[in-house]
Amino acid sequence: MKKLLALALAFCAAAWPAGDAFSFVFLGDRTGETVAGVYEQVWSEVAKARPAVVVSIGDTIQGGDDATAEAEWKAVKRLFGQVPLYLAPGNHDVWSAKSAELYEKYSGHPLHYSFDHAQAHFTILDNSRGDNLTESEMAFLESDLAAHARQPVKFIVSHRPSWIINVAFGNPQFPLHQLAKRYGVKYVIAGHVHQLIHADVDGVTYLSLPSAGGHLRASEKYEDGWFFGYTRVEVNGTDVTFRVHDLKGRVTSLQDWGKTGLVALR
Repeated sequence: MKKLLALALAFCAAAWPAGDAFSFVFLGDRTGETVAGVYEQVWSEVAKARPAVVVSIGDTIQGGDDATAEAEWKAVKRLFGQVPLYLAPGNHDVWSAKSAELYEKYSGHPLHYSFDHAQAHFTILDNSRGDNLTESEMAFLESDLAAHARQPVKFIVSHRPSWIINVAFGNPQFPLHQLAKRYGVKYVIAGHVHQLIHADVDGVTYLSLPSAGGHLRASEKYEDGWFFGYTRVEVNGTDVTFRVHDLKGRVTSLQDWGKTGLVALR
């Protein structure tokens, strides 16, 4: 069975036309002690990039209070651009049964779901209320990847980087990574920490996105991965290129960044 799956994945990757191209944007956290005006500026820059879709990794509202959450969602929806937007649930978005209902109402999606755009498949996971991915989330992920195995480009998206300890130590022996390898997923994306962190483990790229408005922590230095911006992703056939933009006009590739900040351009 594993050999058949590997052959099918290889065939899909080889068969996809190299000239079929589009771009999209990943957005980091808006909230977590929001810095006024940053999210609006990010959306202004994103609109200029004219992406096909935007994928946000969560913390869209400040949250924490069931009584005020709906008003927050109504306010933030006015900031969204006209591009199709797919949200992941963050810990500031979902903390209770009521907040989960509101997230689903205003995001237009359940807590976990998936979608396709052209040759790319995106699986959105829910780890809003805990650092780890639960057994039910892992079961959903496996069933979703199995159902969409023919898509040649795949992204796994969650708010919290549940993988961060294993990735920090270069350990490929954890369930999320094993599923990614089995189904040909090469990109695992998260946020939550407001810092750009990048690592490649056994052929899989792990990326924690920079902030799109949530406050900067620790040194607050650009070279340490603390900055406001967004990530533009270009997909051409099965080739994927990341361009990391900060709001001061600097553009870098993932190869410029490592687990603790810049590894190039110093």
